[in-house]
Parts: sequence; structure tokens; C-alpha cells
Amino acid sequence: MDFAMILIGVGVVIILIWLSNSVFVIKEWERGVVLRLGRMQPDPLGAGLRLVFFPIDKLTRISLRIETLDVPPQDVITRDNVSVKVNAVCYFRVVDANLALSQVQNYLYATSQLAQTTLRSLIGQFELDSILSEREKVNAKLQQILDQDTEPWGIKVTKVEVKQVDIPENMQRAIARQAEAERERRAKIIAAEGEFQASAKLSEAAAVLQKEPTAIQLRYLQTLVEIGVEKNTTVIFPLPVDVISQWMKSLEKK
Repeated sequence: MDFAMILIGVGVVIILIWLSNSVFVIKEWERGVVLRLGRMQPDPLGAGLRLVFFPIDKLTRISLRIETLDVPPQDVITRDNVSVKVNAVCYFRVVDANLALSQVQNYLYATSQLAQTTLRSLIGQFELDSILSEREKVNAKLQQILDQDTEPWGIKVTKVEVKQVDIPENMQRAIARQAEAERERRAKIIAAEGEFQASAKLSEAAAVLQKEPTAIQLRYLQTLVEIGVEKNTTVIFPLPVDVISQWMKSLEKK
């Protein structure tokens, strides 16, 4: 009896160990890749309670959720020979669990290294002004290259964003001077356009006054009213320019 009980106990322990290594609960956002005697099964296991045959089968869980990869700052020389420091963030997810496990040893590390090298090589193809003003174009190009290179690994790059571009201090001062000069240029153009429009309106007003000589007298009276409102002691008597010119000519004759 004692020997039989020992055998039963040993059998129960073996069964419990086997069950602990054979029964798995796969979450909704995971897939289970099964290796049976070293050969990968074509279809990964879905979510739920799954049973594999230990030690013949070995199950590896692969997450299908979007991973966030922080690309560390990279020292890059732009196309116009400006040294900048650029960092970015990359969002990707596994779309094929079998490829992510079989084609690359560590897909997280491999994607991180690929993102760093791609960021350095791509930023070097753009000028500094393009990097600062055409950020969406740079992001789209980065995503396209990374998505194409990681496709054989069963990975889909959903988005890449350049977070920060650190520029040398002397270049920042040069950009500030350039922006100030651009603002001054725009201000001068706007002032010139205003002078042109004002001169055009004055020309039209002169044409109207020339057709109606009495209009100038009304304008004189309106000016006197505006001066009187200010409550000053200055009194202005408007004289026609023709009268003044005739008076000057008579003085010259004398």
C-alpha cells in the first residue's frame, strides 16, 4: 500500500508539472507561436485557453499591440553642412507573429537600430530649412523607409514623428536675423503698397476737385471746423494758391 501511494503521488506530481508547462492562457492582444520538435506551426494560436504537448511543443507569446519606440538623439550633418541633433518617436506593431519570431532574433532591438540608422541617413539628405518647414514630408519618408525594411519581419510601422531638432547657437542667431530681415522686408512692401493706394486715391480726389472748384472751398471750411474743435488759439485763413502766385508775381515786378 505504501509503495502504491508513492507511485500515485509521483504520478500526480508529474501530471501537475506537465499541465503547468502545457496549459497556457493567451490574452486577446497576443498570439502564441508553437514550435513542435523545432518546426514552427503555420498558424499561431489565438486568444483563450490553449493546450500544447510538453516537451514536444514550445509556445512563445507575441504581443500584437502598438509598440512605442523612442529613437535617441542622433548627430547628423544636413545637406547644407549644418550639424544638428535630431530625435524621433516610432510607432509600430506586429502583424505576423511567425515572421517576428523566426526572421529576427529580437524585433524590438532590430527595429530600434534600424530607426536610428534610417534617421541619420535620411536627415542628411535634407537641408536645414526643409527639416524645419517640411516636417510632415520628412516624417512620411521615414515611415515609408522603415515600413518597407521591416515588412519581412512581420512588422507594420504605423507612424514616425521627428520630435526635436537641436540647432547650434550660432545658427539660431543667424536664423533669427534672417527672420527679422524677412519681417522688415514685408513691412516695407506693405508700406509701399499703402503709399501707392493712397496716391491713387489722392489722384482721384484731385480730379474731382478740378471738375468742381467750389468743392475746395467746402474742404477749407471743413478743415476750419476740425481745427476749432481742438480748442486752440491758432487761426488759419485758407488762401487759394492762384492768389498767392499772383501776389508773388506783382512783388517781383515792383
